[in-house]
Amino acid sequence: MKPLEKPPRIKVLEAAGSIGDNRVRVVDSTHAVVTSSTGERSYRVVLIQEEAGVFRVYSDDNGTIHRGYIGYPIIAFMILKGLLPVDNTVVKAFTGIPWKELNEKYKKYSVVENIVISRAERMGVPRNVVDDYINVVLKKLGIYKVFFDESLANA
Repeated sequence: MKPLEKPPRIKVLEAAGSIGDNRVRVVDSTHAVVTSSTGERSYRVVLIQEEAGVFRVYSDDNGTIHRGYIGYPIIAFMILKGLLPVDNTVVKAFTGIPWKELNEKYKKYSVVENIVISRAERMGVPRNVVDDYINVVLKKLGIYKVFFDESLANA
């Protein structure tokens, strides 16, 4: 098992968008399936709480597997389980975003983050509301100890 790092800020918004787009299917208390923004991939998420604030997780998304951070499918499942806060205004503002297309086109999370936050502002959600939500989620994730457990791949 290896500890996962806190994700890039934009992953909080991707998680919120996946919830708003109804792309997160909770299978049971420890399993979920999250469909990608294009609909061409599905990510299996397993989340086991070992003790207060300590989790063993598995997700087959790129961020979790290849980059060693808590990927957006895990964040989305943690939000739906009540382990991370939800802001329904933010969720609504980040629905319908073509994440993969934007990430591949601009190849910089900071650029994509500015694009999607500007879109949210045009929808009436101020940047500070979005920033505050990201910061609260990342702070909570920083308190948790989240370990990637490859053995959960077949759980």
